[in-house]
Amino acid sequence: MSKYDIIVLGSGPGGYVTAIRASQLGFKTAVVEKESLGGVCLNWGCIPTKALLKSAQVFEYLKHAENYGLKVSGAEHDFDAIVKRSRGVAEGMSNGVKFLMKKNKIDVIEGYGTLKAGKKIEVEGTEYSADHIIIATGARSRELPSLPQDGKKVIGYRQAMTLEKQPKKMIVVGSGAIGVEFAYFYNSIGTEVTIVEYLDKIVPVEDDEVSKQLERSFKKSGIKIKTSAEVTSVDTSGTGVKATVKTKKGEEILEADIVLSAVGIKSNIENIGLEDVGIAVDRDKILVNDFYQTNIPGYYAIGDITPGQALAHVASAEGILCVEKIAGQHVEALDYGNIPGCTYCSPEIASVGLTEQQAKDKGLDIKVGKFPFSASGKASAGGNKEGFVKVIFDAKYGEWLGCHMIGAGVTDMIAEAVLGRKLETTGHEVLKAVHPHPTMSEAVMEAVADAYDEVIHL
Repeated sequence: MSKYDIIVLGSGPGGYVTAIRASQLGFKTAVVEKESLGGVCLNWGCIPTKALLKSAQVFEYLKHAENYGLKVSGAEHDFDAIVKRSRGVAEGMSNGVKFLMKKNKIDVIEGYGTLKAGKKIEVEGTEYSADHIIIATGARSRELPSLPQDGKKVIGYRQAMTLEKQPKKMIVVGSGAIGVEFAYFYNSIGTEVTIVEYLDKIVPVEDDEVSKQLERSFKKSGIKIKTSAEVTSVDTSGTGVKATVKTKKGEEILEADIVLSAVGIKSNIENIGLEDVGIAVDRDKILVNDFYQTNIPGYYAIGDITPGQALAHVASAEGILCVEKIAGQHVEALDYGNIPGCTYCSPEIASVGLTEQQAKDKGLDIKVGKFPFSASGKASAGGNKEGFVKVIFDAKYGEWLGCHMIGAGVTDMIAEAVLGRKLETTGHEVLKAVHPHPTMSEAVMEAVADAYDEVIHL
């Protein structure tokens, strides 16, 4: 039996990052992977979807080249080539993780891993033992009883990235990050898209004003949106799909070639041996303490299978914290109130901290500032004037409670708010930190200035 200090089950952005940090700390480390290094994120999620979205963005630039004083005639998209490019990007990233495994002297054990008692993992009939086993098996597309996925007419995000043929009509059920990103992508290349959202607004976790702005932008681009609506059944017996949608006005039938189910994720915790080991689970999540220890000594869990936000950067941070704690380093528990969320449709969305409504619900006395990109010189020059930056501060102490952005490139801007909040920066400190001109990031400073009645360019 091979013996390790640490074995990581799963090699997504939680697992492979954890393994690398463990190796850096001097642990003899192995990672178990049943499919492809990099997990869903690198192979079927974060990275290849961004490649698809970039192709859509470039195509939109070509279609509106005259807005920039340029003439482009006959611009066409090649759906197969777009998908091929996306798969190539994913393959390149996965190969990069293979290189990192070799560089850090991490053993990669290929196959389906099952947890065993006594701090062991069985992979394809061979047992491996470790002092510490870290479970990082991630999640998959969640299926609704009323919307069973057949992988052909009713699909999840994985099939949505590799369709053999571009659908003429698509229904997207769910308007979280996955739903709106695919809605934007397919709409931009000519598919007729309808979003069906159960709650009363799209991107429901975002600030109300961000949600309203995205709805305006999407409707302007031709995406149909139905909120407070539910798909109660689907009929796939014909050439396409007929979805029965229940709305406040009653039932209606929507017809499409494809229905994309984007209603969240399901943790991959079945058939990995949790019951055999006795690891506690509640509501589809493995229960852990602040440092990701399960109820069974020597077993840990990170990422989508634990109660924190199901985001790649959260899984990575949890894994690093977990192994640093194992190594005896002084570490502090992760602040889940300061985790940024990013959505890569167009316009992009980025946010961190409390929404305005959440702050009001807490009974806080707040200052709110907002700066539209229509007043930004850089946004005007770039032709990307949609959206705004919104900031929320505690009126008494100046604490930066929340930051919400929608517009071009905002996913690259949100880190300023995350870092500022981490360092307990006040509104006046942000205001007096000189921001470069002309940049999109000036909008952060201007939004803060608006909160404190000092805004210049409004």
